[in-house]
Amino acid sequence: MSVVTVLLAEDHTIVREGLKAVLSMAGGIEVVGEAGDGREAVVLARRLVPDVILMDIAMPLLNGFEATRQIVRDRGTARVLILSAHSDDGYVERAMAMGAAGYLLKQTAGSGLVRAIREIAEGRPYFSAAVSRRMDRHVRAAKARGELRPGAVASPLSARELEVLQLIAEGRPNKETAEILRISIKTVEKHRQNLMVKLDIHDTASLTRYAIGAGIIESCVQRTGIGEEPL
Repeated sequence: MSVVTVLLAEDHTIVREGLKAVLSMAGGIEVVGEAGDGREAVVLARRLVPDVILMDIAMPLLNGFEATRQIVRDRGTARVLILSAHSDDGYVERAMAMGAAGYLLKQTAGSGLVRAIREIAEGRPYFSAAVSRRMDRHVRAAKARGELRPGAVASPLSARELEVLQLIAEGRPNKETAEILRISIKTVEKHRQNLMVKLDIHDTASLTRYAIGAGIIESCVQRTGIGEEPL
């Protein structure tokens, strides 16, 4: 049996170490890279071309949803397995819309993680049992309504606007945001204006609350010690 190569994308070092230990004991699985934020995950996925990318959702600089979208966009055959503490329908639907091949809850035992990675590596989708049962109910309900599948609510924001929103919500000033995204400060300011108009939000605190509510960041992700910029 060939070895399954895995990229771990998780911002907590102790969690990555635990995941790596579990996978190293499984046999036939090799962790070839570790990413501490979403942007690093995109770069490493492109460079290492792993069989499976194990992706957390709440990560700094770029969340797991958008990182998944970029990885799948770059390599259509990429297999991303979301590992999350959130079982909400909105999270699962958004992950699938971004191209994830599976969704696993962090409460899953190590044996379940190993099985999920092997299933995903073979090209088969994999979902935690609780997520799978709820998805089945939604599919049956959608068919009863004459729909092909339950549709996820589309975001009014573009991919770039979502990136800018995350960095704003993390408390990063315009200059740093421009450097991270490799765009001009004027372009960042334009995106901020577009965010305000589209969301009808007019201050950074409200943008941050929106980002938390939309699952773009978690409340603990926002950096401290950075002064709020006026919009």
